Amino acid sequence: MQGTMGVIEDVYEDLDTDVDFEEFEAAVHDKVEQMGGLADEETAAMLIAHELEDEEVSGIADIAPGMDEVKFLAKVVGVGDLRTFERDGDEDDEADEGRVINLDVADGTGQVRISFWDRMAQSVADGEVEVGDVLRIKGRPQEGYSGVEVSVDQAEIDEDAEVDVQIQDTYRVDDLSLGLSDVNLQGLVLSTDTVRTFERDDGSEGRVSNLTLGDGTGRVRVTLWDEKADRAEELDADTSVEVVDGYVRERDGDLELHVGSRGAVEEIDADVAYDPETTDIDALELGETADIAGGVIETDPKRTFDRDDGSEGQVRNVRIKDGTGDIRVALWGEKADLDVDLADYVVVTDAEIQEGWQDDLEASAGWRATVTVTDPPEGAAGTDAGASAAETTNSGGDSPGLGAFADDGAAASTGAEATTTDADPADGETVQFTGTVVQAGNPVVLDDGTETRSVETDADLRLGEEVTVRGPIHDGRIDADEVY
Repeated sequence: MQGTMGVIEDVYEDLDTDVDFEEFEAAVHDKVEQMGGLADEETAAMLIAHELEDEEVSGIADIAPGMDEVKFLAKVVGVGDLRTFERDGDEDDEADEGRVINLDVADGTGQVRISFWDRMAQSVADGEVEVGDVLRIKGRPQEGYSGVEVSVDQAEIDEDAEVDVQIQDTYRVDDLSLGLSDVNLQGLVLSTDTVRTFERDDGSEGRVSNLTLGDGTGRVRVTLWDEKADRAEELDADTSVEVVDGYVRERDGDLELHVGSRGAVEEIDADVAYDPETTDIDALELGETADIAGGVIETDPKRTFDRDDGSEGQVRNVRIKDGTGDIRVALWGEKADLDVDLADYVVVTDAEIQEGWQDDLEASAGWRATVTVTDPPEGAAGTDAGASAAETTNSGGDSPGLGAFADDGAAASTGAEATTTDADPADGETVQFTGTVVQAGNPVVLDDGTETRSVETDADLRLGEEVTVRGPIHDGRIDADEVY
């Protein structure tokens, strides 16, 4: 029968660890004693081996705050400054001075910040660890200010180990990975939100806002904290910016780029391209999340409603059309306040495709979605800005007009303001006009197939309804005394 020493040696030989055999053997004997005879030495050796293996992570990307202790190999890519602080002492003792220094380390899977304390921190500050050194690290993961951080218990330089890491000065969206810090990223502002306040556990007030950036590789949601939160309200869509010293976190399975006190969002004089791969409207399927784009052909007024918790919500519906079809888009919350008008070209990302009215599909633009008013891409289906009705409707503007989104050979001439012709009646003259309601609300816009008229009326008119209005005209708009 094989001796117990041989059993422990066999388990140890199969174990990939830097723990000395004598330390492993002592731990096995301690485990047997702790379990009071419920486990023999072979079982105890397997338990200790399992505990040691649990400490090993295959890469930085596997490190999570809930872990008790981790061991990993990484290359130093940045060394911070030594900071001192006063610890709280007992009533009879003077406060003790503490020291800490942060390093950024990386491997092929990601990057993480590690913290050395007191004597170890002083050794690092004295130059014992430099950028480019490969460290074997043992420490405790925790949730830090800039994402996951590791408080170091032990670390040593391994001169024989190699870690292939390429640190980037500037990242793109598809370069981001969980745990990255000191991220500089250039992007195009796709959407912004207002600043929100919240109460922290310590009773203090926090502030947070969001914006969404896109580049040639994708898009990312950016979260701005406290004094940085105001930047979301200072920036406009279609502005090129650079995030400086951001850090990557995860929310609901998606990566987000966060900006805290060390970071910034700065406007830059550069053209950052963002060209999302949108789905044709006629190819949308119920239940999917999709990116869509098209011209606005209908707009409804904003509506408010009461939620179950007593708070007030708001929504606004618009209808967009591309070369394959059209769909109603529900703009929820702050998106209902966006300046989206007839003839605008909009891109809606992360829209949830749901069942709408009369079994039609509807796109829901909630908190995760972005809605961006932009120029249509060159060569987009139906975007012929030369259509005469579109030019007339949108004279003086940059938008291609509703005619840009009409079916071939049928230029739609609806717009927020009526078309005018050389034969327009004089101000104050009473006119009569019959047309189809192509915009409800205030003003109502009627279209008779050749021209449009804006109409001031209190009548409750529905989209698609054909009506006749009669009244005096002022500045090209009919003040309707009669609607029938």
